[in-house]
Amino acid sequence: MHALPHDHTGARIKRLRLERHLTQKALSDLSLIPYSTLTKTEQGVIPPSPHVIGAVARALRVDVASVTGQPYVTELRADELDVLIRPIREALDVYDLGADPDITPRAHQLLADDAEALLVSVRAGEIKQVAATLPGLIQEATTAAHLAPGRETWLLLASVYRTAYDVASKLGFYDLATIALSRMDWAAQRGSDPVVGGMYRYMRALTYLRDGQYRTGERLVALGMSTLEQADPGRERDVLTGQLHLGAAVMAGRSKDKTRAIGHLDEATRIAGATGEAVNVHWLAFGPTNVSVHRVSVLAELDEYGEATQAARGLTIARDWPASRRSHHFAEVARAQMWTGDLGESFRNLLQARKAAPQQARYHPTVRETYAGLEAARRQLPDSFLSYGAWLGV
Repeated sequence: MHALPHDHTGARIKRLRLERHLTQKALSDLSLIPYSTLTKTEQGVIPPSPHVIGAVARALRVDVASVTGQPYVTELRADELDVLIRPIREALDVYDLGADPDITPRAHQLLADDAEALLVSVRAGEIKQVAATLPGLIQEATTAAHLAPGRETWLLLASVYRTAYDVASKLGFYDLATIALSRMDWAAQRGSDPVVGGMYRYMRALTYLRDGQYRTGERLVALGMSTLEQADPGRERDVLTGQLHLGAAVMAGRSKDKTRAIGHLDEATRIAGATGEAVNVHWLAFGPTNVSVHRVSVLAELDEYGEATQAARGLTIARDWPASRRSHHFAEVARAQMWTGDLGESFRNLLQARKAAPQQARYHPTVRETYAGLEAARRQLPDSFLSYGAWLGV
């Protein structure tokens, strides 16, 4: 089998293991990952699944980003995105300093329109544009909230902090994403909105999903649902509750608990039947389509790749569905098809992921790990496969 590039995830796992003076058998025992899976992963024969990455990170006591190699600094520098991160970090740091005397904020509605436009742009995959605009809006919204504290201004600031989380997490700056989330919670508490509080806990649970800390993630989901019970009954609350069930389903799938995963999917299906497609409710894209997309993801997390690809075949995604979600879905399908040996279709879905949201796909770990898995069989793939790798920077 063709060797992968030197700095693939398996090679990083090996380096981290050796730094801790562990044998492969010792790491296998600590992580509960089968020995053969670990050795093949380190050799680059097979790409690691998110479950393997999370389990190894926990066993080695490092964060997942250390295993995956995020953020991908070379590519960020080439795309001139690296210089946009520090201003976001600095804007998040001044949350409690009061109003900035050098800033005169615009009218609330103008700020709200800009905040909404950034949410839309993130879901369209326009990460660089959002990252460039975001620091100034954070600072302006922060000053506005301190000058005229009230429910609307605090929730506007919470929305802008949410966008900072979106940008940071999509570019692989998970430490910054965590800071943005804490700021979102800080502002949401001042806005006294249980729906935003529930959404915060959902997004925080996703950070623990990435880190492989499923028990903590599940506790956050439960807390989020409890928080939502304080909200007024209605479609908005139902959408957030359904989205929490979807997050819990993926969490259970990654921890290999099929019964619980399917239970959460079934409950989300029931709720989606009542809400219908709710693409614009807090830009969560909840509804029957998102439930079907998550079913594919959950089956893949359970290592039931054949069932995942079958579920994907019968799924039609509307053109108005957020590009970022479409890109993520295509990446998940590509991963499942790689494991079933359908290499041509897998690569075609990687191309679809790039077409839908190129900036997101370039920095998406699933895209990169799937490409690495296809690398071993590249003689069976078209010449464009190599140019795709050059675009990824691998």
